[in-house]
Amino acid sequence: MKNKLEAIEHVVERGIFASRWLMAPIYIGLVGGLVLLVISFVQELFHLFAALPAISQTDVILGILSLIDLSLAGNLLLIVIFSGYENFVSKIRTDKHEDSPDWKGNVDFSALKLKLIASIVAISGIHLLKIFMDIEKYQEKNIMWMIIIHVVFVVSGVLLALMDLIAAKSKMFKK
Repeated sequence: MKNKLEAIEHVVERGIFASRWLMAPIYIGLVGGLVLLVISFVQELFHLFAALPAISQTDVILGILSLIDLSLAGNLLLIVIFSGYENFVSKIRTDKHEDSPDWKGNVDFSALKLKLIASIVAISGIHLLKIFMDIEKYQEKNIMWMIIIHVVFVVSGVLLALMDLIAAKSKMFKK
């Protein structure tokens, strides 16, 4: 009876472990999202160059901030794809490729959270900067809410970092 239960337990555990591959299509879909960001980046760049003779310096800066925003979103997506796949599905074997990012394989779930919130704060900050560059187009109430949301992102990031620091110190004291 005990051997039969152990055999069932083994099958269940292998099934649960194999279920991690259900995440693979999600990461492939995120690669598709990265393609969409690239297309959007090229469109934005094309519009910026096409309008260049007739636009102001402020509009050029706003266009460049949009490009930076898309770049940060792409970086965020890559971090999620690489670290999510490696943490939850399987290691990515690049055969020591010279262009392999240094952080690949070293981003655990805690570091991923911090990288995500840092990217979100940066993206939010760029959106605020774009608003401040063209502030007369926005209502005071909307600006206030955008600032509040940005501050919430910043505070959330600081609290996440603090929680990770506390957790790391408590692990250190247990040893």
